[in-house]
Amino acid sequence: MRRLFSRDCATIPGPMNDSPSHTTPFEFDHPGQVRSVDAATAIRADVRNVAIVAHVDHGKTTLVDAMLKQAGAFRANQVVVERVMDSNDLEREKGITILAKQTAVDYDGIRLNIVDTPGHADFGGEVERSLNMVDSVLLLVDAAEGPLPQTRYVLQKAMSHHLPVVVAINKIDRSDARCAEVLDAVYELFMDLGADEHQIDFPVVYTNAKIGTSTMDLANPGTNLRPLFELLIEHTPAPRYVPDHPLQLLVTNLSANDYVGRMAVGRVWNGTIKMGGRIVIVREEEEDNDGTIVPGRTVTLSGVVTSLTTAHGIERVDIDEAFPGDIVALAGIPDVTIGDTITDPADPRPMQRLDLDAPTLSMTFGANTSPLSGREGRYVTSRHIRARLEKEVLGNVSIQFVPTDSADTFEVLGRGELQLAILIEQMRREGYEVQVSRPEVILRTVGGETQEPYERITVDIPPEFIGSVQAALADRQGRLEQMTTDADGRVRMEYVIPVRGLIGFRGQLLTETRGTALMHQIGEGYGPWAGEVTHRTSGVLVADRQGTSNGYALYSLQERSELFIGSGVDVYEGMVIGENARPEDMDVNATKEKKLTNMRTHSHDEAIRLTPPRELTLESAIEFIGTDELVEVTPKSIRLRKRVLTQHDRRRIAGREYDRAMAADRDAR
Repeated sequence: MRRLFSRDCATIPGPMNDSPSHTTPFEFDHPGQVRSVDAATAIRADVRNVAIVAHVDHGKTTLVDAMLKQAGAFRANQVVVERVMDSNDLEREKGITILAKQTAVDYDGIRLNIVDTPGHADFGGEVERSLNMVDSVLLLVDAAEGPLPQTRYVLQKAMSHHLPVVVAINKIDRSDARCAEVLDAVYELFMDLGADEHQIDFPVVYTNAKIGTSTMDLANPGTNLRPLFELLIEHTPAPRYVPDHPLQLLVTNLSANDYVGRMAVGRVWNGTIKMGGRIVIVREEEEDNDGTIVPGRTVTLSGVVTSLTTAHGIERVDIDEAFPGDIVALAGIPDVTIGDTITDPADPRPMQRLDLDAPTLSMTFGANTSPLSGREGRYVTSRHIRARLEKEVLGNVSIQFVPTDSADTFEVLGRGELQLAILIEQMRREGYEVQVSRPEVILRTVGGETQEPYERITVDIPPEFIGSVQAALADRQGRLEQMTTDADGRVRMEYVIPVRGLIGFRGQLLTETRGTALMHQIGEGYGPWAGEVTHRTSGVLVADRQGTSNGYALYSLQERSELFIGSGVDVYEGMVIGENARPEDMDVNATKEKKLTNMRTHSHDEAIRLTPPRELTLESAIEFIGTDELVEVTPKSIRLRKRVLTQHDRRRIAGREYDRAMAADRDAR
């Protein structure tokens, strides 16, 4: 890596006052931000820190690409892929940003640190952590779609941190662009979120990220992104800090390096940090489950800075020293975690730890116990799964996991289906075999009343499907809040619905609308229990023996079901091989072969033509399964199975539940 020579921190003296020379952790609006301007008597004039936030697919990463190109971050002959910031394979496949990433460009002598954040609410933890590193927010809004649920979510987070907002209306080249109406909708969104007179007076710039242009006036088309750069530099406050204050660096992310180990990523709020300098972490330990750790006990971890890097374009470059306002990655304390404060051993000043939204969904992860386990994966034991989950929790504070009564099963808590599905897909690609359950909502009791999480969804559909979609949402306890018709004739409906009702709904929505629907969602908080929610009305076909499926057996089954497998697939007792047309489950023999006889007739010798089976993706499999089923995930296969494999045991459990229900009914009478 290249090494940048350190330079002196540019400071602007502030007025003298009688305030103390240094601050306490309780003098912050959010971690690191000085509440009193008088307490920060110096300003870093050559740095600006800004986060780009938006709804999914509104053009954040594309805009960052254009900013990097026009700021000279790439060589003239350098080959650059599209959406260069989406470096993760899953991000490129799904076309969304999953992990927040930081880059930096130099523009007119000012270093502009840019944080590209995810647009999906399931990855809100990445957004919340990113907002703790920046001083302003660039809110991107599609010129045709306008503000959508995740636009509201990320803006709400930015306003809670009292960050100034610059609004960019992107994709102005779309044929259905309606910039004036979208700007009015943005103003309404600010007012709905309780913006004050300073926040509502936001600057607006119009951009076309695809070709890299911006303008302050639609009547005068832009030729480059200079208006955007100048607007960000003008409206982003320069970093403030307290001179002679000991080091304070809040860790907001973690990365790994094969040579120096775990690296902490964060912003220097006060003081300076140098290569080879001594650093310390003062952390309050939480109470352990077995009571061996006393709450509030502080633990001190010390070390020496062995690596200090910062972003320069899309590369990480070595530096000798970092100053207030710099966003850096450093190594030196192996046990550092997100939320820690790296500070000066001579005068340790820990900052307030990050406060994130609580998870709303849980799933069980366990070692694969099917008869086909161990054939495709490298890591198949519960010890491997536990170690992988501990590693994930370390770098992703919005994911939690707790042990269960079973030694080989763990309960994993997250923000939504997509976030948990991404974790499972990552484990699958790394060689893990795991079986997971259907997502369940996390309930809580307030004043003796059971409450459950709700979400606000926006459904965009052609008008001919209004009836079927409304009926499906009514069955899932959805409440219609608003319905509008766009200029292109499509209908946009806004619902508030229990999270339970959304599990499995996306697939049903695409089926009902023949793949033409768009759905966006955002957390709405907790509310009263909504009652029973319809999930899956059909039963499944369950294999009753182990073997290899063949066309002769499947041909007779496809007339009354939709199959998940084709001919020549290994099956086992308890494996789900199709969806039944009737509500009840049906045990079938998928391995039955045609008997060989000397008889030859036209009817017996007809060619067997199988309908192609339904291809199961990880997301569709998780949505489909019921409470008594699991998804078996391996590096090469995705299978559905019953929790209890043998038919005899399933019937015995069903009998016990029936007897228990009858006894409860008699007691009620």
